[in-house]
Amino acid sequence: MPKYVIKRLLLAVLTCFVILTLTFVLMKMLPFTEPTGSLSIKWAYYNKQVNLGYVIYKETPVNNLGECLWEAPASVTGGNPAYFYKAPIISQYFNWLGNIFTKWDWGTSTAIKPNFSAMDIIASRLPVSMSINIISVVIAVPLGIILGIVAALNKNKLTDHIISTAVMVFISVPSFVIISLLLLWFCYENKWLPSQWPSSGLSLEKRFLGYIIPVVSLSFGSVCGYTRFTRAELCEVMSSDYLLLARTKGLTKRQSIIRHALRNAMVPIVPSIIAEFIGILGGSMILESLYTIPGIGRLFIDCINLKDYNVLMTDMAVFTMISLAAGVLLDISYGFIDQRIRMGDKK
Repeated sequence: MPKYVIKRLLLAVLTCFVILTLTFVLMKMLPFTEPTGSLSIKWAYYNKQVNLGYVIYKETPVNNLGECLWEAPASVTGGNPAYFYKAPIISQYFNWLGNIFTKWDWGTSTAIKPNFSAMDIIASRLPVSMSINIISVVIAVPLGIILGIVAALNKNKLTDHIISTAVMVFISVPSFVIISLLLLWFCYENKWLPSQWPSSGLSLEKRFLGYIIPVVSLSFGSVCGYTRFTRAELCEVMSSDYLLLARTKGLTKRQSIIRHALRNAMVPIVPSIIAEFIGILGGSMILESLYTIPGIGRLFIDCINLKDYNVLMTDMAVFTMISLAAGVLLDISYGFIDQRIRMGDKK
């Protein structure tokens, strides 16, 4: 077990390194974006980029460094004009890695918050996204499993048909359609709930009401998915030979289901909860934009629109690290849930 965990961690670190490297190269191949704001903001930004090793400073124009990114006027420099050029990608890459490992500096924002640390911006928005997604999973998973069990125990009966039909209908509807309908009915038509994410200065009651629309929107698909998954797994287990053997040994249907069927049906379901969290986290981008939630999903789209590539790259890195960490936990969890799995051990 420890050997397997170490191997999975090393593989996750290697995968993260490769993905971040490809992301960095692709982002640096895009046109250079200047910070928005006054000349003093641009001057501070370029000087910081020079200190980080991403930009080269020259007191006179040169021809062998490519196109000049910015010619700072004498009114800003306090003396002679200054010239800034983009450093070679290889040099930027190693400086970028060095800044991450030595300073935890992932870059500087150019548009979202000019001259602010990209990681600080994401850290301020991550708790909102995480709280919404965690609450959605906590609600959706038990509800989906319960509905799946009810449908399986009433297979081919009216209850099963109603649940299965409802699942097929709602699982086919995209999440942005669901949130649009919820906003239209509960917010604009009846004004029962706020039409956008409440600010932090409002009362606890209004902030609680602000969670209802996004949590319900994200939970719909998960409830349907877990209902269908649980029903399929439990129906398969209930038709297995060992469950028939349990009944022939004198166990009642209720006892055989509780002691054997449910336990074995949960083996593939429980680890998928981690994967479900990642799926919801990735699908919250549209939701956060529609409901003006200040999370990392909306930040991702804002960075694309404003061409803030430094924050965008850091946001992608955070998504990657969360996904890989969840993948490692998912693999490890199988060994604790199903003792038949021998991870990393040779037979």
